[in-house]
This record gives sequence, structure tokens and C-alpha cells, in this order.
Amino acid sequence: MATKVYIVYYSMYGHVEKLAEEIKKGAASVEGVEAKLWQVPETLSEEVLGKMSAPSKSDVPVITPAELAEADGLIFGFPTRFGMMAAQFKAFLDATGGLWRTQSLAGKPAGIFYSTGSQGGGQETTALTAITQLAHHGMIFVPIGYTFGAGMFEMEKVKGGSPYGAGTYAGDGSRQPSELELAQAFHQGKYIAGIAKKLKGAA
Repeated sequence: MATKVYIVYYSMYGHVEKLAEEIKKGAASVEGVEAKLWQVPETLSEEVLGKMSAPSKSDVPVITPAELAEADGLIFGFPTRFGMMAAQFKAFLDATGGLWRTQSLAGKPAGIFYSTGSQGGGQETTALTAITQLAHHGMIFVPIGYTFGAGMFEMEKVKGGSPYGAGTYAGDGSRQPSELELAQAFHQGKYIAGIAKKLKGAA
């Protein structure tokens, strides 16, 4: 039976979604892994989103909390709001109380990726504060560490991400994920999918 890896994300302007797409490709590159993209529900009205010049959502399906339990591995992505995950993603996790009561997510490997507006916007604090959500569910946080190799030490180019997970800088919104940032996202998907597969095989 295939190892199911769900990439669950919230993206307002598309930066996180681009990383999610690469993470899915990386996860799917592992033999025996079935990778799937999911969005979390939007909490803002169309009127507010319009005033924020947010583009229309893609046709990626919207996940319900119960569907998280189907996955063997999870990779969560979100933009940063004041150094923490966006409220839309937090609201989704706040709705997982039923899964917490039944410990349905306990023991599942999980990773994190993110987007910030600037270098001081929370590339590491966002991951650190998100880990509490995983801990309360008993999930196994899987950082990428320095497994991405030389790409982790790039100093000449602007590059998001950290040992905690893949990341990008959105700037004023016009900057898109670079080739190096997308490569790191692919690596994260492949790395976590491989671990999820091992854990499932050992169960």
C-alpha cells in the first residue's frame, strides 16, 4: 500500500503554493509514495480579499480536519504574520481538537515550510512557534537540518528557508521563489516522504 504524504497549506498571494507544488514533486519522486496537495479553508471574506488584492484561489481541494488522519506524513505550509503562522492556518489547526482527543495524529512525521516578507520576518520563529501545534498532537517534527547540502550555505543570493524547513521571501509580493528556494522545497518533500515511508514500513 502506498505511503500517503499530504502537503497542506494556506497561500494568500501564491508564494507558499509554489513551494507546495515543488514539495509535492519531491515527495512523489520517492517510489511507493502518493503525494497530494490540500488547501485549508479561507477565513476572510471575498470583499476583504479583494481589498487586499489577493488573487483567486486555485482549484486545489480544501481539506477537513478529519482527512489529516488518512495521511502517513504531513507537510504544513503557511505565510508568516508577525513571526507566526497565518491565522487561517491556526484556525484550521484549532479545529483539530477531535483528532487530539483520539490521538489520531500521534506518531505521524510532519514538516513545516513558510514564506515571509523580509529576512527578519520570521523564517525561524514561524517554524519554532508552529512546532507547539505538532507537539500537542504527538506528531514527530522532521526538520531538514543541513541535508540540502551546499544550498544551505548560500551567501551571495537571497535565499529563504532554514534547517527547520523550506522557505521563501515574498518582499512586497512581486518577488517569486527562486530556483534555489524551489530546489530546497523539492528536497524537503523527498526527504520527509522517505522518512514517512520508512516509518510506515517499520510499523
